[in-house]
Amino acid sequence: MEISNTIKYVGVNDHSIDLFEGQYEVENGMAYNSYLILDEKIAVFDTVDTHFTEEWLSNLKTHLGSRQPDYLIIQHMEPDHSAGITAFTGTYPNATIVSSAPAFNMMKQFFDTDFSDRRIVVKEGDTLSLGEHTLSFLSAPMVHWPEVMVTYDSFDKVLFSADAFGKFGALDVEEDWACEARRYYFGIVGKYGMQVQNLLKKASALDIRTICPLHGPVLSENLNYYLNLYQIWSSYGVETEGIFIAYTSVYGHTMEAAKLLEKKLLEKGCPKVAIADLAREDMAECVEDAFRYGKLVLATTTYNTGIFPFMKEFIGHLTEHNFQNRTVALIENGSWAPTAAKSMKALLESCKNLTFAENEVQIKSALNKESLAQLEALATELCKDY
Repeated sequence: MEISNTIKYVGVNDHSIDLFEGQYEVENGMAYNSYLILDEKIAVFDTVDTHFTEEWLSNLKTHLGSRQPDYLIIQHMEPDHSAGITAFTGTYPNATIVSSAPAFNMMKQFFDTDFSDRRIVVKEGDTLSLGEHTLSFLSAPMVHWPEVMVTYDSFDKVLFSADAFGKFGALDVEEDWACEARRYYFGIVGKYGMQVQNLLKKASALDIRTICPLHGPVLSENLNYYLNLYQIWSSYGVETEGIFIAYTSVYGHTMEAAKLLEKKLLEKGCPKVAIADLAREDMAECVEDAFRYGKLVLATTTYNTGIFPFMKEFIGHLTEHNFQNRTVALIENGSWAPTAAKSMKALLESCKNLTFAENEVQIKSALNKESLAQLEALATELCKDY
């Protein structure tokens, strides 16, 4: 893959992985991206996962021919991007490593060396000339590790964006960008919205024609689409007008209420309703939908005086990733002491700018005339803005 006449893609596809970071299902694998700039001086951007180091070095050699790289630029120290550093330095002993001071501290932790004899420490605003290409370094702490930096090439107008604008999925598989980029963003980066906003402000001052992330495809068309989605996601805005219903159910009665609410919402004109059984669907996709839509309905049973485990886990993911700026409605079920609504509210206390629906639904074992009326009132309240 050519990014330009002098910028080449040298990354790899991983189809052997089942869980990224040990938790995210990646049916279509992962891409570990690395890039090469061929100029008077040669720069390599980042390495790959340890299982693919030899393939990556082979890709480099193919493009380098008889030439030797001058610089290895490390933007992010997560092992899926940094595991090949020592193999690279062994193969190219005259190359210099360029990175941030915190990154070199991490190299000491990972490799028992900070490469003090062959390094350049860069900070915000520093530049590096390769010839025609001049690289500018921008600090991007907590997007999503503290050592992260991104790099701008003023010659080809390329932003090497580290993990920003990444997505799940290998590059040899065709799939919708937004779905897997959204799941990736909220699962991995979503807690750090303010830091992403800071990076977007820096990026807005640059003339960017191409974005080269460390995961997912190179972005070179309709960049406003991707930038706008990142603006929405990082500001915890509403991407899609509609309602997401997340439920757990033991014997089917809470599920019945959730599905009946879905039907009523659509009948009353809600533009979009998504629904998920938290015990059976990918939790990361459920988290993604909670952040995607403007309204969230949580429906669960009282369980061991608290709430059903999958709902507790789900709410934990929401609070951990700074869930905010949403309307939340609650449906509880309990045969003798229903307390699920109270428990869910308590778990959500740390979230900012949540508006709870006035109408709550309380089911005692199974739906009856009273709880059906509550469900009707809740549907009417949630749809009043549509």
